[in-house]
Amino acid sequence: MSKAAEIDIASVSKIYGTTTAVHAISLKIPAGTYCCLLGPSGCGKTSTLRMIAGHESISSGDVRLGNTVVTDLPPAKRGTAMMFQSYALFPHLDLVDNVAFSLKMKGVDKDERRTKAVDMLRLMQLEAYATRRPAQLSGGQQQRVALARALITDPEALLLDEPLSALDPFLKIRMRAELKKLQTSLGITFVHVTHSQEEAMALADLIVVMNDGRIEQAAHPRVVFEKPATAFVAKFMGDHNVISGRVTQSSGDKLMLSVPAGGDFLATDDGAAGLTDTADIAIRTDHVRIGQPSEKGLGFTGSVSNVEYRGSSVKLSVNGAGIDDFTAILTDAEFFANPVKVGEAIPLSWGREDAIVLGRLKN
Repeated sequence: MSKAAEIDIASVSKIYGTTTAVHAISLKIPAGTYCCLLGPSGCGKTSTLRMIAGHESISSGDVRLGNTVVTDLPPAKRGTAMMFQSYALFPHLDLVDNVAFSLKMKGVDKDERRTKAVDMLRLMQLEAYATRRPAQLSGGQQQRVALARALITDPEALLLDEPLSALDPFLKIRMRAELKKLQTSLGITFVHVTHSQEEAMALADLIVVMNDGRIEQAAHPRVVFEKPATAFVAKFMGDHNVISGRVTQSSGDKLMLSVPAGGDFLATDDGAAGLTDTADIAIRTDHVRIGQPSEKGLGFTGSVSNVEYRGSSVKLSVNGAGIDDFTAILTDAEFFANPVKVGEAIPLSWGREDAIVLGRLKN
């Protein structure tokens, strides 16, 4: 395969009429990285991918692949390949001709392109199916054919538009393992669009969380999960409670937050959030415990509104201190040692290091 290339997105915007789909985003994707663009529908992730690929024009800004500015280059000249959500396989062609199609369009000799196509099918463990048509394959096999067709041009970066969305849950798990293994063995840059937090966490070296055409956070999956940058990231990634309120005290690394018609909450503040009179804090759901807090602001007493058994864990939803649906995830052993019921008043608590102050994007 070709050498992997860094992708540099510099102040790129996409405007459709009076609607701005992508707001002057900047991002560096290191060479050889598996990057996931993650966010809800309409956040701008697919538009961003299509601008990298050259299938969507850029309203302003530049895209650089390696040392080359590719902003105005057609897709075939960029050194990228794109795997579409629908796979877009030709039903009347066998697998060899499907995979070799882009080489045929480039005028590559028939024997040469078919030999390379068979090599790509062998890489995907599909050599035995070379003479079959796409309709004779399973969904996972069709996906691997689409991958082979994208990779046959030796791209410096492979762009994937929700490649697992059409697969059943069990096949998704297997195919994402194959994608990660393939990216590791090829060593090229992968940029993968998804709305699945689980998928992004499992695959990515770099997660880029997008919302309303902006990048909320770009970091390693562990950083995104453990230290979400904004309230949106904390809520979208899940497994965090977000408390919003008015700052009543801020000194050193300590911040006190007051919830309207509710309680006061303490959080660790490193000053990076740049807050003024209001703030958001996040507390991981699996760090919440039943019990009295060790100091003021590190818990509250509320009423259990729901108990959800999940096998290895139990999810509690609690209302109190001006907060609705505050979540605690307990191990099954912890819960059943002292079970609680809906309507019961219970104290919840967490450590000071478990409550982090979130930043806010500047519009």
